Amino acid sequence: MTTNADIQLIEIPKIQDRRGNLAVIEKDTIPFVSKRVYYLFDVPSGSKRGGHAHKEQHELLIALSGSFDVVLKDGKTI
Repeated sequence: MTTNADIQLIEIPKIQDRRGNLAVIEKDTIPFVSKRVYYLFDVPSGSKRGGHAHKEQHELLIALSGSFDVVLKDGKTI
C-alpha cells in the first residue's frame, strides 16, 4: 500500500536556450512505466477533479500552466 511517505518530487530535465525551454520525459525520468496520459484544461477556478481512489497506481502531476492544489488521503485518516 502506498503511503504519503512514498510521495516524491521529480525534477524534469529542462533544456534552455534563446528559443524557449524544452522539458523531456523519457526512459528513466520517472520511476514507473507510463501507460496512460490525461490532460486537464480549461478547468474553472475552484473546481474539484478526482474524488475517487485507486488500490494501486503511480501518478505524475505536472502543471503546464498556472497551478493547482493536490489533496492526498490515505483512506484511513480523516
